[in-house]
Amino acid sequence: MKVFLSGGTGFIGQAIVSAILGRGWDLSVLVRKPDSPSAQWIARQGGTLVQGDVTRASGLAEAMAGMDVAIHNAGVYEIGADAATIKRMQSVNVEGTRNFLSAATAAGAPRTVYVSTVWALGPSGHPPAPSVTRDETQVHDGHCLTPYERSKLDAHHVALELRRNGLPLAIVMPNGVVGANDHSVFGYLLRLTLLGLMPPFGYGADAVYALVEVGALAEGICLTAERAPMGEDYLFCGEPVSLGSLFAIWRKATGSSAARLNLPRAVMWPQMALAEPVLRALGLPAFFSRDSVESTRAHLDFSSAKARRDLGWSCPNAQDMWPRIISRERELMAQRRGVLAKLKHVPVVG
Repeated sequence: MKVFLSGGTGFIGQAIVSAILGRGWDLSVLVRKPDSPSAQWIARQGGTLVQGDVTRASGLAEAMAGMDVAIHNAGVYEIGADAATIKRMQSVNVEGTRNFLSAATAAGAPRTVYVSTVWALGPSGHPPAPSVTRDETQVHDGHCLTPYERSKLDAHHVALELRRNGLPLAIVMPNGVVGANDHSVFGYLLRLTLLGLMPPFGYGADAVYALVEVGALAEGICLTAERAPMGEDYLFCGEPVSLGSLFAIWRKATGSSAARLNLPRAVMWPQMALAEPVLRALGLPAFFSRDSVESTRAHLDFSSAKARRDLGWSCPNAQDMWPRIISRERELMAQRRGVLAKLKHVPVVG
């Protein structure tokens, strides 16, 4: 099968590249800078590099010609983004989605997969609350907690519009995606914990997420590309776990005493406002931020029953997943010197 992929150089993208090439599929990857370390990593794995940019429509349809499936994964993720990053999120996440999927329409791609997010459905309920949907049929109410959520909601609407207009498209919606070398808030908090620098307090302990391991997500995307009926939506989520319980798992696996005390969000919000410029001055994303506090107001307790039933997909539970992630994260951190170097996400692993 011939696959055309956008967004193959990031944390999720590298897992997708590995999963696709592991199947023996012919993979072409859209990259902005073919000489970058991340792009060269793809080339070493056996992928073909195609220079281009989802924010520029020119040449995209031609690049997709003759492909069996086009997978759009490119996007900008950051919780606690500054003004410039918010602008870039709108450009890449929304207009990039429009450009890529419009090009797939023009190229006559027989199968298309768009990697959205559960945030595009809005916060879930949490049992035993009444009228809890927790599946692909939920509709976002339009109120967004963060600029990232807004950009992905807008992009999701673009994808739905193009599908209504005839694009053969399946949409996948992962929950929070985690793994070693994670670039999300969870990745930074885990590395802080392993460094012994995680504060003894946290916030939002009641929020329930169903985090999905990045390799399992990549497998789900491949299953969608291979066998899902076009026009369907699939949630890829792991075991529902509260943030308080997640930190307890980390404490048990690492021997840390971090994040034992849960503070009210109203107390943490102004402190996070002060943390944002400090983290940026250190060359880090603002993983401690007002947005990170706001995002814990939501449950993301969604079910992957449809993907498990229709695609045969599975995901490890939290107790099995986290010790493996922590072990691999320790290995990666041991290869770097200095606290900041150990804390940062590394663009290329392997």
